[in-house]
Amino acid sequence: MHDTLAVVLGGGQGSRLFPLTATRSKPAVPIGGKYRLIDVPVSRCLHAEIRRIFVLTQFNSASLNRHIGHTYQLDRFSGGFVEILAAEQTPDSPHWYQGTADAVRQSMRHITQHDADYYLILAGDHLYRMDYSELIQAHKHAGADVTIAAQPVDPGAATQMGIFRFDPAGQIVAFEEKPSLERLGQIGRSIPAGATFASHSDDQPFMASMGVYVFSRAVMLDLLEQEAGHDFGRELIPAALGRYRVRPYLYRGYWADVGTIESFYDANVMLGRPAAAFRFWDPTYPIYTHLRHLPGSRLTDCTVRNSIIVDGCFVDRAQIDDTIIGLRSHIRAGSRIGRAVLLGADFYEDGDPPPGVPKLGIGREAVLDRVIVDKNARIGDGVRLVNERGVEHADGDGYVIRGGIIVVPKGGVIPAGTVV
Repeated sequence: MHDTLAVVLGGGQGSRLFPLTATRSKPAVPIGGKYRLIDVPVSRCLHAEIRRIFVLTQFNSASLNRHIGHTYQLDRFSGGFVEILAAEQTPDSPHWYQGTADAVRQSMRHITQHDADYYLILAGDHLYRMDYSELIQAHKHAGADVTIAAQPVDPGAATQMGIFRFDPAGQIVAFEEKPSLERLGQIGRSIPAGATFASHSDDQPFMASMGVYVFSRAVMLDLLEQEAGHDFGRELIPAALGRYRVRPYLYRGYWADVGTIESFYDANVMLGRPAAAFRFWDPTYPIYTHLRHLPGSRLTDCTVRNSIIVDGCFVDRAQIDDTIIGLRSHIRAGSRIGRAVLLGADFYEDGDPPPGVPKLGIGREAVLDRVIVDKNARIGDGVRLVNERGVEHADGDGYVIRGGIIVVPKGGVIPAGTVV
């Protein structure tokens, strides 16, 4: 795919993923115990032989810069690269990114320095295994100017996504971003007659954009220059209808937008299940990440069910159910952890912390249920993080609750005996 250049959108402040995005950009958020979200689209690009990749960011870029630099050092003789373009103010562009399309527009002076016939636009907070080479071949075969990857969804999901209709010839004729339920009734079914694919059912009558686009070069340049809109879904895609050949690409596999605390939590916990819809360990097309030299994890007299425990962990006489345990995690004796996502630690702790400060990791006899614990957190002995009152949204001392899920931020401290 030497004729294609990929652009991964790093997103805005990531407020829906806060506090996981308090100190890092969305693509740098850890997932699956040892990966970061950015690893998914970049790995898929490399498997499709797309070796020129820009990642556009605006907020908290340091850890993403570090991860990209350590992980994706492509062969200098191949002309390939994975490069971060951070938002910058210039005399021609004095403002920060105003949306997805504006981010690309402001970065075009860098992007157009490289010859490419097609631009692949990707989101940095999605979990899926699309073969981008098939997507681009479909774009070429159809003679399309713009191709939108799509999945069928039910009415509830449709109100949170971009919905379109297409004619019997397969041309997209209408596109609307996040329509209301009332508006969905007016739009009607968007699935074309005779369409059959694995994820389709009568309960999913609407075709939704996945936020994955292929643009032919001239069309993208024209739209970004002629249209003032800041967002692909809300403005540029509707503007392209009637002017250009805009086609759908029906994707049949698992796909999840993990841009909220709830969706991030659900996607992680799913990974440990026997019939997980997504697998990081696919031997044919692995997801790449930073190579670390960590030992295998040590488990002593533990009970573990439907969980993933990655490298460098110490788990002592604990019960682990439906949980993802990240790098260098330390879980001490008697703890019970269920339906949790532990992001691990950046380092091993030598010696004891100051008096009154819990040790790095999870203390003795702690109970965690439906919890996300960010990196380098300290959970004291006897702590119970179980959301006993069933609170949906709260900001506590050393934690927050979002959608009923307790989240301990990076470096958070929960003193011994705390009950939430």
